[in-house]
Amino acid sequence: MWTLPNILTLSRIFVIPILVTSFYMDQPMGSHIAFVMFALAGFTDFFDGYLARATGSVSKIGQFLDPIADKLMVGAILIMVVHIGWVSSYHVVAAVVIMCREILVSGLREFLAGIQVSVPVTWLAKWKTTVQMVALGSLVWAEGGAEFGLPALEIGLVLLWIAAVLTLYTGYDYLRAGLKHMV
Repeated sequence: MWTLPNILTLSRIFVIPILVTSFYMDQPMGSHIAFVMFALAGFTDFFDGYLARATGSVSKIGQFLDPIADKLMVGAILIMVVHIGWVSSYHVVAAVVIMCREILVSGLREFLAGIQVSVPVTWLAKWKTTVQMVALGSLVWAEGGAEFGLPALEIGLVLLWIAAVLTLYTGYDYLRAGLKHMV
């Protein structure tokens, strides 16, 4: 349980309350803090898997916690950027699409794991995750970027929509693959 990769994964979960709190801080300072916390979480997401494989310390608990940590982080940020109003109007649809896919794919993976079926992550799904993470990083830095005249919010919204479109496609792909095993 207490390997470095697992500690890095757990750190992503433990940083979520700090991220949420940063939205209630005076801006743009809160936005800067949120961006730094999110960027650090992104680095730990890369390094926990890399270190686990490189050191031969891949564990069941790590495989269980890693996607949960990712989904909790994504969910918390999407809820907060909508709550605070940085993502509003029709842009909320993109956030809802992403949240629904995260929940659907998690449930599907859990069901398929119960019948010992693995659904591998596709390259397109990895690109979706990359675009989504850059979108979320831009959105949490909306006020901080504005302080420097950078269009972080606008970039975040465009990328959020691209991530939502990729989310629909990859979510359909996973569902199609999973339905074969449900029938």
